[in-house]
Amino acid sequence: MSPIASDAVGGDLFAANLKGSLLAVASSAFIGVSFIVKKKGLRRAGAAGARAGVGGYGYLLEPLWWVGMVTMLVGEIANFIAYMFAPAVLVTPLGALSIIVSAVLAHFTLNEKLHRVGILGCGLCIVGSTMIILHAPQERTPSSVEHIWHLATQPSFLCYAAIAVGVSLFLMLYCAPRYGQTNIIVYVGICSVIGSLTVMSIKAVGIAIKLTIEGINQAGYFQTWVFAVVSATCIVIQLVYLNKALDTFNTAVVSPIYYAMFTTLTILASAIMFKDWSGQRASNIASEICGFLTVLAGTVVLHSTREPDQTTSADLYAPLPPKIYWHIQGNGDIGKQREDDSLTCEFITVVRQDYFV
Repeated sequence: MSPIASDAVGGDLFAANLKGSLLAVASSAFIGVSFIVKKKGLRRAGAAGARAGVGGYGYLLEPLWWVGMVTMLVGEIANFIAYMFAPAVLVTPLGALSIIVSAVLAHFTLNEKLHRVGILGCGLCIVGSTMIILHAPQERTPSSVEHIWHLATQPSFLCYAAIAVGVSLFLMLYCAPRYGQTNIIVYVGICSVIGSLTVMSIKAVGIAIKLTIEGINQAGYFQTWVFAVVSATCIVIQLVYLNKALDTFNTAVVSPIYYAMFTTLTILASAIMFKDWSGQRASNIASEICGFLTVLAGTVVLHSTREPDQTTSADLYAPLPPKIYWHIQGNGDIGKQREDDSLTCEFITVVRQDYFV
């Protein structure tokens, strides 16, 4: 290929990456807003009936939740189109920007406080995202859905897919009923593992649509419909368990953990299936990894400075017994146990349990 032709191809690939980046940023903004709107809808639904975290589906009748869903749908459509133009290694990490949007909005609308150090976390996310954009690989679009099918049926990717499905089933069938309400990794883990497969199948469908629009019809291939069915199935599973996670845990906790796990697994799946880093210089790969780690550090900082939800469980606020024995410590000496008969069963307080015997 002549230098002029090579420059032209390189310019086209850069333009495609730029389009994908802009769409990914817009997607993050919509998805960040949807987190907040859906959370408010889930709270309203939980106040009127069974919460989503314990298996309730009352949120389906809550208009505010549907507004959040429509907002998320707009964001996901933008994200879907972004995958048509740019590699997953570029598009997926930019999802960190949705964390910034949700963190700022949660501070003002959900009373989930964002401290000053959290601003540093937001800055790290932006810097890392910029590094990823500048050093992203320039991906060549597969020539047909059959080519994508060939990539998806490689032994290496089939092995990854089998492990992902096995882990998801284990989390859904064994861990979720036992530990879902107390361990955030269960619900978020399901969303993340299934999400990596969602991105691969959605990218395949997006490329098929793009080729069809360009005049190379892909609707006649059964592989297109297989990818579409896998995409729809994975999306439904993700939505169910994401709702459970949002209803059970603080948005400030769910967002960064979900981002870290989902992005890591998606980059891994994309590297296995599409060979995103094949032919790239080591310096560019190192810069992309550093950018991702910077974004990851930003999400951790952002999460560490946020306050958890105030627990409203009845178990935390319980009547104390009429007679309470405790140790009084002062000036390094431990006093005798004391008994107080003046307290009644109506006396309710919140104390550190280890102070009582």
